[in-house]
Amino acid sequence: MKIDHLVINIDSKYQEEGEQVTAIRSIGLPYNPNKGKGTKGFKVSNIWIGKEYFEMVNLLREDGGGWKEEWVNAYNQGERGLICLMIDVADIDLLCEDMQSKGISITNPESIKIKFLFNLFSKTLPWQNSYLNFFEGVPLQIGFQQMINQKTRDFMGKYMVPNALENNIEGINRIKISGNFSNNDFELIKKVFDFVMITEDSLQIRLQHSQEIIFEKAKEYKVMVSLKGKYNKLKVENCWIENTKISLE
Repeated sequence: MKIDHLVINIDSKYQEEGEQVTAIRSIGLPYNPNKGKGTKGFKVSNIWIGKEYFEMVNLLREDGGGWKEEWVNAYNQGERGLICLMIDVADIDLLCEDMQSKGISITNPESIKIKFLFNLFSKTLPWQNSYLNFFEGVPLQIGFQQMINQKTRDFMGKYMVPNALENNIEGINRIKISGNFSNNDFELIKKVFDFVMITEDSLQIRLQHSQEIIFEKAKEYKVMVSLKGKYNKLKVENCWIENTKISLE
């Protein structure tokens, strides 16, 4: 398992030239808010960071225009910030079998279809996703994704531009998620992941490529994303995208 991307509910100001976009670029992320997918109901813009990325979603209509129903509902209820953490896996069918054997509720793997032109046409994306239920205490869920094959993964990589690799930022190193996690939430996390360091108020998850995810019990829901860079000459600053703070290590 490794971090694939973060789905973040945003307001329109993060997709318009201005203070927020300038702050994102100031830490070395060459963000183009006009580039991305969407329909008349939603607009997605991506920030590419090596092979990981932020998928930032702004709803243009209340029905979401074909976006994932649970995320649309959360957006309409005012939830902004990280809504889903997507984890890349090698065999999503095997993962689902393992989760189900542990008594964990998870959706069956399915491909995503985006409908457009009054639902007359649709495009099937080249990967399969499965999702856990939302946590009890935090408006967040974990999803899993498998690309259909390595050839497609390599092909998709060509479109992950502009990319922070241009500024020697190689990817996401650590994600710390703080919030009002329940005891049941922590028990779920311990079942889902294999390598878990446990303290009284936090769980530290070790993934491939030395990546880490930390879940911490706290009153306020916020996310800290640490990026790994090599010989980066940019000023070490930080910026916020809704409840998610980005910083360079």
